[in-house]
Amino acid sequence: MPVDLDNNYFQRINKMLQEHDRAIPFLLIDLDRLDQNIELLQKSIVNKMDYRIVVKSLPSLPLIDYIIKKTGTHKLMVFHQPFLSAIAQHYGEEIDVLLGKPMPIKTAKYFYENIAGYSKGFDPYCQVQWLVDTTERIDQYVAMAKLLGKKIRLNLEIDVGLHRGGFQSIQDLRKALHLLIANSDRVLLSGFMGYDPHVVKLPTMVRSQSKASQMANDFYDQCKAILKDEFPALWSEHLTFNGAGSPTINLHFESETPLNDISAGSCLVKPSTFDIPSLEGYLPSAFIATPVLKKFEGTLIPGIERFKSILSLASVKNKRSYFIYGGFWKAEYCFPKGLSQNLIFSASTNQTMVNVGPDTDLDVDDFVFLRPHQSEFVFLQFGKILAVKNFEIVEKWDILSN
Repeated sequence: MPVDLDNNYFQRINKMLQEHDRAIPFLLIDLDRLDQNIELLQKSIVNKMDYRIVVKSLPSLPLIDYIIKKTGTHKLMVFHQPFLSAIAQHYGEEIDVLLGKPMPIKTAKYFYENIAGYSKGFDPYCQVQWLVDTTERIDQYVAMAKLLGKKIRLNLEIDVGLHRGGFQSIQDLRKALHLLIANSDRVLLSGFMGYDPHVVKLPTMVRSQSKASQMANDFYDQCKAILKDEFPALWSEHLTFNGAGSPTINLHFESETPLNDISAGSCLVKPSTFDIPSLEGYLPSAFIATPVLKKFEGTLIPGIERFKSILSLASVKNKRSYFIYGGFWKAEYCFPKGLSQNLIFSASTNQTMVNVGPDTDLDVDDFVFLRPHQSEFVFLQFGKILAVKNFEIVEKWDILSN
């Protein structure tokens, strides 16, 4: 059964942290809740569709190892060259990496120029799919492949309606495919990638979700048909036709989809930005916990000390204030309920003033809890993840760095 995010839940986590050997801001992942999210994802994935872990949303190699073990996948999506280099050093020949955005050619060259010494049999030419979005970028990668004296894999980004780049028309796609044919000695088509978060974000008065989804899938299908019918030399049953992302994964599970490879990461830890109808059933599993450093009766603001009593009358929350260790994260307070940052005092990355009603009595060294708005940036502000299972810290996982 899911663990409710009630007072008892956080009180037990608070007690666990008070027994820990340090009291600093921590990033926690509740493995019991993560496991439930993984199970839900696995139950939803249809036959002939592979799951690809989005590394930017889960930026920790031990966390990725954990998910690989639970899901059986060996496919990753990477958005950052230092993460790609770390993966190449950590994993062996079984991993397949798809870049989630086009990399500047200088960045791709840097990756290859610093590839020496990677172990475990990782092949940076066969196991990496570079994403390309224009014919100009294809030319750049062809030139790089010639310099390297190696054949590299290219995945074509297609614009399925987001309009953030990629091949937007069949005519442009044909030009790209002809270019790949002409340079088949240096580059190999590995598939297509079409990202569709706009499907669930468009106001219904602009376009319905079902219509937006159908339009995205139709264009994807057209691209696949052009490839198979007009460029049979490039076609393979093993091509990667990637798409989706946490906001739209369930739409591809529930109806016909052109995809055989689906990416998601955030849904497994479910930051607050992902509290959306399409992810109903997934549980928040990542939290920030930070200790209370100071406690005051009343709220005292520099320069307006004489209005202390008026502030207390204006809001019951002003009758008690606290300063926490750190703050200003892209996150929202979730425990104690009603806790909020003092907007007059303003936020601080060092000590943030927070307020809560008089019915909640925090003590110095108690922990308050926040939910990240998103994981990909917030996780990187912490050195380690405390992996928690059954209200015990079972692992300390390093977070990827730049």
